[in-house]
Amino acid sequence: MEQKKIDRISELTRISRQRELTAEEKSEREALRNEYRRAFTGDLRAQLESISIKQPDGSVISVRDLKKEE
Repeated sequence: MEQKKIDRISELTRISRQRELTAEEKSEREALRNEYRRAFTGDLRAQLESISIKQPDGSVISVRDLKKEE
């Protein structure tokens, strides 16, 4: 997600602490927050799936492979 959008989320949050947001501002903030959540969870999922687990017998299993087995 672009830093510009993250800054806008922060700006809208600061404004909301000073006054009530307009309906347009509320919907913009909600859309930006949802986009941020999707980007964050996508990045986290990619990181977790790239992990490899070393078994006691010395073999290495990728988390991605474990996920396919389920």
